[in-house]
Amino acid sequence: MIILNYFKNRSTNTLAESLNSKIKAFRAQFRGVKNVEFFLYRLTTILA
Repeated sequence: MIILNYFKNRSTNTLAESLNSKIKAFRAQFRGVKNVEFFLYRLTTILA
């Protein structure tokens, strides 16, 4: 499906993949954090 979208519309999902990799890297930094609200706050401030 993604390959067909590229040839039909010349669109890719690179922005979504980039955002996903940033979130994964951030999660790796903060392993063991128990305060979920703080984690989400930091995530939104970094990616905003």
